Amino acid sequence: MKKFFAILMASLTLGLAGAAHADEKPAEAPAVTAPAAASASAAAPAVIATAAPAPAAAVPDKGDVAWLLVCTAFVILMSTPGLALFYGGLVRSKNMLSVLMQVFTVFSLISVLWVVYGYSVAFTEGNAFFGSFGKLFLKGVDAAAVTGTFSKGVVIPELGFVAFQGAFAAITVGLILGAFAERIKFSAVLLFAVLWFSFSYLPMAHMVWYWAGPDAYTTADAAEKAGATAGWLFQKGALDYAGGTVVHINAAVAGLVGAYLVGKRVGYGKDSMAPHSLAFTMVGASLLWFGWFGFNAGSGLEANGAAALAFANTWVATAAATMSWVIAEWLFKGKPSMLGAASGAVAGLVAITPAAGFVGICGALIIGLLAGAVCLWGVSGLKRMLGVDDSLDVFGVHGIGGILGAILTGVFAAPSLGGVGIYDYVANATAPEYDILQQVGIQVTGVGVTIVWSAVVAFIAYKLVDMFVGLRVAEDEEREGLDIASHGESAYHL
Repeated sequence: MKKFFAILMASLTLGLAGAAHADEKPAEAPAVTAPAAASASAAAPAVIATAAPAPAAAVPDKGDVAWLLVCTAFVILMSTPGLALFYGGLVRSKNMLSVLMQVFTVFSLISVLWVVYGYSVAFTEGNAFFGSFGKLFLKGVDAAAVTGTFSKGVVIPELGFVAFQGAFAAITVGLILGAFAERIKFSAVLLFAVLWFSFSYLPMAHMVWYWAGPDAYTTADAAEKAGATAGWLFQKGALDYAGGTVVHINAAVAGLVGAYLVGKRVGYGKDSMAPHSLAFTMVGASLLWFGWFGFNAGSGLEANGAAALAFANTWVATAAATMSWVIAEWLFKGKPSMLGAASGAVAGLVAITPAAGFVGICGALIIGLLAGAVCLWGVSGLKRMLGVDDSLDVFGVHGIGGILGAILTGVFAAPSLGGVGIYDYVANATAPEYDILQQVGIQVTGVGVTIVWSAVVAFIAYKLVDMFVGLRVAEDEEREGLDIASHGESAYHL
């Protein structure tokens, strides 16, 4: 155990070193998140406008602040207990407590790392891939500090933004755990979480979501200079409202790599590995749906019509995906299942995430209907083709759903199809033109970069973990169950 903690501290040091080549000065512009942000770099430089007078210092609106804090609490609810119960119900009873423990502890670990260095690396100006060390331990971020939203002259408390994005980071790492549930060492989980968070989540968040904020886009020249400081995929114009690439594809690919490297469960394909409590899984899925309103509708950072659109899209797409999965399962397997309904709901939530604030209601409905059917194939046909024991179908739902949603965002964001289009922050208006094929190409690029980046980082991280502490528990411990073998206690005493 002493050896493990020494390695854990060493990996923490590696995480801090990951951005050492970046400019270490604090960002001069406010750091902001995903929604509508990518549109600024895509459209603003093409418009010539006269610089507006400098506005007076903005004060946070109490409604925006309250909404942001509530949404942050919603996202935390998604992890504990939402994700924990959803995953816990899907494993065998002898491993229920281990899954709860992994989700709970990983959420706590990443929350600490986010404050220490994660926020600084993801959301300060550095280079196109990493931020700086200017806000280590949240240096300079106090109760008076503010940051921008997606409206000029509108700000929110930066501490609220820190917490909101920190909850995103924590649940993303937690999603990976379902891929290798029931056979991985607890020490391996923690060490991998540190490495992957540092070298995959943080750069992806910076690449997709970091920009200088709307107030920097005053003229075409100013917009060009501001755009050059943004993350690499942001500069390309990638649209990701709340984490299709950063969260779902990123985590799913890491999970898939882990499922291969950790190996199949003992008795896989021979012994019964049915979920021990679909009641817990249904409750977990319901909490995920509830919490996801904070995940998506909160990503606009303001309590306004855009938040209402993202909220309604999250509601509709999830319901549509649930029905799509259930009906498809009924047709092809003969009976509709509770597991299918819960899985369909999560598939819809995943697919609408990158599109939530960009598409209209009809677009959300179509995305949800497609997600249910496509992700059903992902956890059945595709899983058999890959020959992998992805225990809780992380890639089949989060990977396939995330890829589908990210690409379809480029289609249904078009104003001609009911979407909001690309916003031009120089002209303060929606750009007059929207090229669906061009935007889909950009979205595909974002998907491809995420897959490759996460896969490479995950492979190296798993190999390092295996080298130092080992990935997998002994066979006799796996047969006994991780509740007793790893934690010395049981979820149930009957």
